[in-house]
Amino acid sequence: MVILVAGISVKDYACYLVNYENVSGPDLVETLNAFLIKVSILAFLVAGLFHYFSVKRIVKPIKTMSMAAKEIKEGKIPPEIKIQTSGELGELGKNFNAMADTLSSIQLRREEMLKDIAHELRTPLTNINGYLEALHGGIINGNRELFGSLLEESRRITRIVELLTELNSWGKEIYFLEKPFDYTSIDEILNESITAFQLKLNEQFEKVNIRIEAAFIIGHKDGLKQVFSNLIQNIIDYDLGKKLSISGFSDAGQYRITFTHTGLFIDFAKKELIFERFYRLEESRSTKAEGAGLGLAIARSIIEAHKGEIGLSTDGNNHIFWINIPTPNNSYVSSLSKGEKQ
Repeated sequence: MVILVAGISVKDYACYLVNYENVSGPDLVETLNAFLIKVSILAFLVAGLFHYFSVKRIVKPIKTMSMAAKEIKEGKIPPEIKIQTSGELGELGKNFNAMADTLSSIQLRREEMLKDIAHELRTPLTNINGYLEALHGGIINGNRELFGSLLEESRRITRIVELLTELNSWGKEIYFLEKPFDYTSIDEILNESITAFQLKLNEQFEKVNIRIEAAFIIGHKDGLKQVFSNLIQNIIDYDLGKKLSISGFSDAGQYRITFTHTGLFIDFAKKELIFERFYRLEESRSTKAEGAGLGLAIARSIIEAHKGEIGLSTDGNNHIFWINIPTPNNSYVSSLSKGEKQ
């Protein structure tokens, strides 16, 4: 580029000297050589400056991302990187910021989960420690009722740990090996789950409408039973009405299951939070419900393992919990029967 610019400049200057200044012979050569040196130096300076600022424009955001990556390596979340450029570098910056946001969200959820675990375990552990210290100090004497209370607190801790283990198991992409999927009747699984709660449902509701169509899916029977059991138990714990409707039907390559009832108020903006680990409605803390807030989180993990969807539609008090599970006609579900990962 420098040579091209210098060459064009010398050519134009030579034409000017010959045509307008009448310079020729050795004088022309000497003048052109001097001009060429000056033009070359100027061109190199301009090219150098252009190269410097161009490289700086590219290198600066790369250095910024490198420093941000080091912060992430140290367990810190860097601030948003501002990249004033487009193209591949700009796209890289956007992806980096998106990654940092995701990591920040994961870190926040992890911190909240640890606080929730500590909160759930603190009460039974405090009770156990209090009783044991009193027994050890001779303040109280052991009896059958006391030991039964200690056993119940111990079982409560065990249940929380087991729920966390189950949640973690379904959350990993190893269920194809550890939890094989089979061609199974989804309506039978749902009906069996409802039957297991029949006495409680009869006590809780004046009317239970059940409309379930027969269909087959590829899934894990025990896992799906866990989902339906968790949902039904959740409805029983937080219901405020006298009517429950349960339906199951095939729809556009999926099997859709709905549970409709009237329950505690759920803010529309918070309806997705009920599927998070340890989340419980504030009103539920004064009800008969004693769960750790893991049932719906486990249900979501299991349904997602089936490549399905689970959600809640609500107007505040009237709730519809819904589940969509792909049927065997779906290409992905067909691959599940072969134990393939996607």
